[in-house]
Amino acid sequence: MARPVWKGSLAFGLVSLPVGLYAATDHHTIRFHQLQRGTSDRIRNRRVNERTGEEVDLDDIVKGYDTGDEYVLVEPGELDALAPGRSKVLEISGFVDLDEVDPIFFDRTYYLGPADKEHGKIYRLLEQALARANRAGIATFVMRQREYLVAVKAENGLLTCHTLHWADEIRDPREEIDTLPGRPRTTDRERKTAAQLIEAMTIDWDPDAYHDTFQEKVAALVEAKRSGETVEKAEPPSGSTNVVDLMDALRASVRQARGGGRGRPRQRGELGNLTRSELYDRASAAGIRGRSSMTRDELIEALAA
Repeated sequence: MARPVWKGSLAFGLVSLPVGLYAATDHHTIRFHQLQRGTSDRIRNRRVNERTGEEVDLDDIVKGYDTGDEYVLVEPGELDALAPGRSKVLEISGFVDLDEVDPIFFDRTYYLGPADKEHGKIYRLLEQALARANRAGIATFVMRQREYLVAVKAENGLLTCHTLHWADEIRDPREEIDTLPGRPRTTDRERKTAAQLIEAMTIDWDPDAYHDTFQEKVAALVEAKRSGETVEKAEPPSGSTNVVDLMDALRASVRQARGGGRGRPRQRGELGNLTRSELYDRASAAGIRGRSSMTRDELIEALAA
């Protein structure tokens, strides 16, 4: 069982519920070690005094804020003393309609679990009430010497805690992107065809149908280099659509999405219902060479052949 990354109390009104915060997501990035070229010698990072060049023990390191002409030194204990209670209580200050929270504010997701079975009824009551009201509890708390703004909501029968960005952390896109269009004129035909394309490409949301294909190719590259094989490079991306050709591109896209145009190969039989991972397994069993670098459509074509 996973250990909670934070333990404390979830408070709303005069009700207090002891809870634990658990990581809800993971990363499957393939990690590489740094080696000196031509050897198998690992490269290590050390904490070194830049003036003396000597390594420094972790206990001898303090935080320093650069004011320009000097450093203001701060001990870890001094930061903890700033909010001793806030690091133990996740106190809900109010409940908001979930539809009013812009998705850009959401950052990381955690699961909230009751600290013990004795408080299961309180936990279930809050989860059911939030689910029926479609609301989220807004709270702040301190974890690892940092204050977080969070939204507590009900999802699939349990409570989740989503860290939120502070309002002043959201960048103004018009200050960040100097190529944003003003109000370019679009025709009724263009808007109608674009709407037809969106409708033709509408699918049901199925997260299991998507896989990190880049990491699969990185793993295939490692395995190929290990066995002395080569991996084909991916095709370069297609060029940008010229504004003059916009309507032609839209019409062709609608035909293609409806299955009547060139471009994407038509999926054959039951193969079209399989995920890339399932297709890859079949390609492995069939001994298809170059399968590790193939796209989903290429795997279908290879298996069908």
